[in-house]
Amino acid sequence: MKVKGTAVAAMPEFIKEKFGSSGYQKWLNALSDRAKIIYSSKILANEWFPLKEVLTDPTQKMCDIFYGGDPMYAHECGRYSAEKGLKGIYRTFVKLGSPEFICKCASVILPTYYDPSKVVIQSLEKRQAVFRIVEFSEISKVIEYRITGWIERAIEINGGMNVSVKLVKSMCDNNPYCEFEVTWS
Repeated sequence: MKVKGTAVAAMPEFIKEKFGSSGYQKWLNALSDRAKIIYSSKILANEWFPLKEVLTDPTQKMCDIFYGGDPMYAHECGRYSAEKGLKGIYRTFVKLGSPEFICKCASVILPTYYDPSKVVIQSLEKRQAVFRIVEFSEISKVIEYRITGWIERAIEINGGMNVSVKLVKSMCDNNPYCEFEVTWS
């Protein structure tokens, strides 16, 4: 699987902002040689990278170093990625903006970040939605939690308040899909 540079570029920015330059250096030193080279270079938003080596493992390293290994904290990085991405090259999704609109676009948005991937909308009603990721061969807990954070912040950027995103089924737990329940006011 591949991940878009937009998601990759947000990672070192998030770590520098949250943990400072010494935290960033500690994280960078823990990465594979290839990931170190990529994160030490300019990351182009439209470039594609191998998911596991360049996003999954570095996100898990972040969780290991700063959060005692808890993958739930990848949620914060997902929020940051949405903040950067939706105010950057993907701002078109925000311009038309409403929480319902961003939910309707879910099947288009996910494959722009992760390839191959597929999401379906199980339901979309006023102030709530249920999404299922039905294709994502290299899913992991940190990626699932990054996605919950991304969805949460995307709904907020598009006008939703009191947003709740719950991962109710995980492919990592041998379910055939990941299911996210989303509510907002």
